[in-house]
Amino acid sequence: MGFNTSTNTLKHIAVAGNIGAGKTTLTRALAKHYNWEPNFESADNNPYLNDFYNNMQRWSFNLQVYFLHNRFHQILKINSGQYTIIQDRTIYEDAHIFAPNLHDMGLMATRDFENYFELFKTMVSLIVPPDLLIYLRASVPTLVSHIQTRGRDYEGSISLDYLKRLNERYENWISNYDGPKLLIVNIDEIDFVNNPNDLEHVINKVEAEIHGLF
Repeated sequence: MGFNTSTNTLKHIAVAGNIGAGKTTLTRALAKHYNWEPNFESADNNPYLNDFYNNMQRWSFNLQVYFLHNRFHQILKINSGQYTIIQDRTIYEDAHIFAPNLHDMGLMATRDFENYFELFKTMVSLIVPPDLLIYLRASVPTLVSHIQTRGRDYEGSISLDYLKRLNERYENWISNYDGPKLLIVNIDEIDFVNNPNDLEHVINKVEAEIHGLF
C-alpha cells in the first residue's frame, strides 16, 4: 500500500541520472522508507535492449519509442492513481538526453529523431512534471565502477565516450530544468548502497524538499 494522496498533495517523485548512477537502488530505498509505490525502468523485460547495444544504429529508434511509451504509460497511471509514486528515470531523459545523443552520433536518422521528438512533445503536453525530481550526478569513473559491479551483460559494450556524452547532456538538461522542485545528489561523494549513513543523508535532503512542497 502506498502513500495516500487524499491527505497530501505529494504524488510523483522521480529519480534521474545516467546509466549506473544508482537510480534503481535509490528508488527502492526511498520507496521502502516512505512507503511509496515504486515504478522501475523495465530493462529486464525490454525486447530491444540487447539488440540495441549490439547494433545501436539499427535499433535506436525502436528502443527510444519503447522507452517513451513505457514512461508515458507510467505517468498516466500516476496521475490517475491515489498513491505517491517514485519513478525510476523520467520521460524527459529519453527525449532530451538519449534520443538526441543517438542522433548526434549518427545512430538515429534525422527523420526518425524528428518523428520521435514530435511524439514526445504531444505526450508532455498532456502531463505535468514530477513534484520532486532527484538528480543523481556522477562522474564517468563512478558510473563505470557501478556498471562493472552490477555486471549486466548488455552494458558490457558501453563506451566511455558514450557515457561522457550522456553526462554532458544530463548537465545541460538539469541546468535548464524548470520543474517544481529539484534535488541534486553528488554520487561521487557518497555511497548510499553500502553506507547507511550516506543513505540517511540523502533521506534528510529529500525530507527537506518534501516539507518545502507544502
